[in-house]
Amino acid sequence: MIADYLIMAFLGISVVFNLLGSIALHRFPDVYTRLHGATKCTTFGTMFAVFAVIVHSVVRLKETGNPKYLQMAIHSFVAMFALLMTNPVGAHAIAKAAHLSGYMPKRAVVDAYMKRREENEC
Repeated sequence: MIADYLIMAFLGISVVFNLLGSIALHRFPDVYTRLHGATKCTTFGTMFAVFAVIVHSVVRLKETGNPKYLQMAIHSFVAMFALLMTNPVGAHAIAKAAHLSGYMPKRAVVDAYMKRREENEC
């Protein structure tokens, strides 16, 4: 019974984070802030969805003793780990490509990356 409420809470949090990520894609002014909002929100949203799957599979494993639920929990954990490793790297690659192609942030005060590039060219 408590596990059901925990699963619903995790799924609710997941939906909220993913909804905020969708809003960030629509509302933010440039690729950098959109990437930040979407990457953070979808990462956390997916993490909470995976937590719900893991809780469900552990509860079902205890109830039935069927090892497929252990396999589901392990696969979910591996998927979450892969997401946590690849999502920031992908966002960084997109942001660096946008910067190198000349797409500048809308409201940047200091562009440390550009200063460092200019110093290395001298």
